[in-house]
Amino acid sequence: MSTAKLDFVREYEKEIQKQWKDNKTFEVDAPVDKTNVEEPKYMASFPYPYMNGRLHIGHVFTVTKAEFMCQFQRLKGKRVLFPFAFHCTGMPIKVCADKLKKEMEEFGTPPVFPIDEPEKVVEKVAIKEDPLQFKSNKSKVKAKTGGIARQWKIMQSLGITDEEIPKFADTTYWLNYFPPHCKGDLESIGMGIDWRRSFITTDVNQYYDSFVRWQFTALREQDKVKFGERYSIWSTTDNQQCADHERSQGEGVQPQNYTLIKLEVVEPAPAVLAPIMAAGKKVYLVPGTLRPETMYGQTNCWVLPTGKYGAFEMKDGSVFVCTERSVRNMAYQGLTKVRGQFDKLAEFTGQDLIGASLKAPLAINPIVHVLPMLSIDENKGTGVVTSVPSDSPDDYATLVDLKLKEPLRKKFGVKDEWVLPFEVISIIDIPGYTETEACAVRAYREFQVKSQNDRDLLDKAKDLCYQKGFNDGVMAVGPYKGEKVSVVKKTIKDEMVASGQAVNYSEPAGKVVSRSGDECVVALTDQWYINYGEEDEQWRQSVLKNLATMELFSPETRKRFEIALGWLGQWACSRSFGLGTKLPWAQEFLIESLSDSTIYMAFYTIAHILQSDFNGQVQGSGKIAPPQMSKEVWDYVLLNGDLEKAHSTSQIAKDTLTLMKREFNYWYPLDLRVSGIDLVQNHLTFFLYNHATLFPEHHQPRGIRANGFVLLNGEKMSKSSGNFLTLFDAVEKYSADATRVALADAGDGVEDANFLDKTALSALFKLHTQVTWVEEMLLAQDKMYTGAPTRAQDIVFASEINRAIKQAEDAYEKSQFREALRIVFFDFLASRDYYKSVLDSVENMSKELINRFIEVQAILMYPIAPHFSQKIFNLIGKGDITNARWPLATDVDVMALRQNDYLKSTAYDVRTKINIFLKSKNKGGKTDAKAEKAVIYISKTYPKWKIHTLDYLSKIYDAENKCFTKETATILEDLKKEDELKSQLSNIMQFIRVVEAEIKLNGSQALETTLPFAEDQVITSNMDYLIRSLELTSIEVKEASEQDLKQIKGQPPTPGKPSLIIS
Repeated sequence: MSTAKLDFVREYEKEIQKQWKDNKTFEVDAPVDKTNVEEPKYMASFPYPYMNGRLHIGHVFTVTKAEFMCQFQRLKGKRVLFPFAFHCTGMPIKVCADKLKKEMEEFGTPPVFPIDEPEKVVEKVAIKEDPLQFKSNKSKVKAKTGGIARQWKIMQSLGITDEEIPKFADTTYWLNYFPPHCKGDLESIGMGIDWRRSFITTDVNQYYDSFVRWQFTALREQDKVKFGERYSIWSTTDNQQCADHERSQGEGVQPQNYTLIKLEVVEPAPAVLAPIMAAGKKVYLVPGTLRPETMYGQTNCWVLPTGKYGAFEMKDGSVFVCTERSVRNMAYQGLTKVRGQFDKLAEFTGQDLIGASLKAPLAINPIVHVLPMLSIDENKGTGVVTSVPSDSPDDYATLVDLKLKEPLRKKFGVKDEWVLPFEVISIIDIPGYTETEACAVRAYREFQVKSQNDRDLLDKAKDLCYQKGFNDGVMAVGPYKGEKVSVVKKTIKDEMVASGQAVNYSEPAGKVVSRSGDECVVALTDQWYINYGEEDEQWRQSVLKNLATMELFSPETRKRFEIALGWLGQWACSRSFGLGTKLPWAQEFLIESLSDSTIYMAFYTIAHILQSDFNGQVQGSGKIAPPQMSKEVWDYVLLNGDLEKAHSTSQIAKDTLTLMKREFNYWYPLDLRVSGIDLVQNHLTFFLYNHATLFPEHHQPRGIRANGFVLLNGEKMSKSSGNFLTLFDAVEKYSADATRVALADAGDGVEDANFLDKTALSALFKLHTQVTWVEEMLLAQDKMYTGAPTRAQDIVFASEINRAIKQAEDAYEKSQFREALRIVFFDFLASRDYYKSVLDSVENMSKELINRFIEVQAILMYPIAPHFSQKIFNLIGKGDITNARWPLATDVDVMALRQNDYLKSTAYDVRTKINIFLKSKNKGGKTDAKAEKAVIYISKTYPKWKIHTLDYLSKIYDAENKCFTKETATILEDLKKEDELKSQLSNIMQFIRVVEAEIKLNGSQALETTLPFAEDQVITSNMDYLIRSLELTSIEVKEASEQDLKQIKGQPPTPGKPSLIIS
């Protein structure tokens, strides 16, 4: 297969990249004498990637979202900064280096592994967690037994030679090896990055190390960093915290916190508990809940009939009934008498508890009973579940089953009086959702749940109820009646714990196995943590306030932030293993990787002044040594610290200090942060928290754009399956701009995007063809029409150019890059091609319009395909595309465009009809049939019933959302009240579907009862083009008579939709 087109495009791309590098095009500093108000700026950033491998197409998909926006903002005349750095903090590099070292010690260099050693295979494990939390399942993997993943082989898979692999046993080699490769890959795709500001993290870079130490000192001074007991994943064999790198299963799994509700067992006691209660001990069933605020609506308690339960004595002498698995966790949380141990007083099944009478805290029902639930998972929570059928679809479904199915009650010995009298109690109002029935009851009905066994439907209903209840719910009962659930949730829980009605409890959100082989628990341990969440409500509210004014580009992203801010709590910020910065006041601890990466965007603003290499080993333009960066210097540069103190403590020249402060004040705040949607739940929320407390209001981030994951040709990327694409390989295969086009086309929202090989290859061919066409047009300038572009098709083409300018600007502003690509590339080229086709020759094409099209497209394409745009600018002698400005759009002749759209639509319909005609005539092997004539029948009006329907639909049309405000069934109910429409209801229903489809394409135009132009005139004035392009002898256009309608097969003509007969 020839690579001529690829070679041609890659050649000019490399030339242009050298041009940018030589000209230092993307190196930009703050102006000397202007503020960011006087000279507008734009700064965007991307989460620095981890340096344990090469960048892949998933990384660059997200990077392009920031870079596309930066290049657009450059065209808008702003001074633009797009910096980039490299993350090395944390455990992975250290773990990999140590593993490689151990392999070489054990098996030699290069290692000779045992013959037929099984490979390690991992598979995804779905973990159902708190519906109020969004957690990625990416890192939750289950290792199949017996497999071994050798680090040496992993390094080989990265393309590293056996001679070089041993060097990676030293962690610093990773830090020196991957960042330059990452930079080279990003340069190869044409990223407009100011590389002077790049750096690596960890204490290897003492400038960044100083910055992070300043950050944590400031946080501690504000009492945001605390020391105390925190829930942690714990290995009972190793008797220590089990971090991700110390796990053979469950990497990424975090503690899941519950509230255990103490449901006191009252007389008559079940036989298995009677001896314990006779001894004077209080016995409690202890269901774990994520929603303690709903306890007012308890109607019963659930157990698994076949489940194994125990009665365990607690620290205060009371007895908890739960599973042994859950009490193992309690034993490490200060709930039992001896840490790590528990006393089992009895063992029994759930069936033995059914019918027990319980006194439920807060419940409106004074006594509730234990009932059977068949869907309880003994490996989650305590194996006991309290029932609130008003707000839990699972509870409602099981309660309905028991109420309606007498055989089910008999099977488990459930007496009628334990279940039939108990009705749903509405305890939370959700505006717009619970006016007539409780949330769970409505969700049960809307999701069409049939029984407690409809697992998938119940999961969806549960998530809906949890999210609506928390975000929109208002308490309808109790002392907090009228207050928002999100506000009082924690208060209710704290009051229940303080009064002894509940206790706090935590367990791993999924199964975690240490490398020692034990299943881990959650333990309360002393550690340093950042006090995010409800414990510092003022801090949380400041984040919510900032979020309210921030541009997030997607309602789904905003919703996820609000949910994350509702559940996210204290975060352990220290580790004892890995790479990073040491806590300034506790040198034995390292700051973990999500905590040292929250405000580094501020470091970008002065990085080039401090350092001139990635590692911070060479001083930057400011000639500052790392020890000179005192707390007072950071306070002055980033806050409102004192210049004299900064100078006296550092001996840094005052001019240099004011230069750094000017750089920071000009570039801050950050205008755009792009990231994967999975980071909303941690990194991006930490980013908001830290900015809110460390920086003033005018330096708070302005925008966050989140995106989904990237599929490759419709499937998840996987090295093991071979469906994997690095950035380096993509550029080599498709070219830089074709890769960028495919990335833009892959998707815009928070749902998964899809990078398509065929899109990238098609883009390569189109870009090559377009450059060649421009070269041809430049050679044909003397042949073109030089008169005023006032002919009908000139007006249409000029309007399409101006429309593209306006539509593309709107799409870019909204960060809708796929839509922008459609407008500036696919549709724009189609408009050009149609113009060529109608005018039939270069001589008829307007020189003025063709030249305007070439220049405008180059500018409009620049954010997505900058090499192509620069190549075009080089050809037309316009200089540096980065100095170009967004083109001004003159008036768009809307009527001319509508007439042209009608013409194209009619031509398409005629061509389709001709193909059908020829297919019918060429049956039996004949190939000589030819269409000669087309009769185009038009109609200036609709039948009366359609006019009535359109008039009605116009009244209920929602222009913003391009839909009707009523459902089709309601519309039909309204229309059938009119006598003259009753007989047309079936036709009306079909007509409404057609109109709805038209609305999606053309908006309110689909509701017009007459056209604002004459169809016959449009066809007649373009008759030569139609006859030529359709290869017909003649075309006749006429208004359809009653006689004509009898000849027409299919739908009769309506305004804008003619009928056709081909002969």
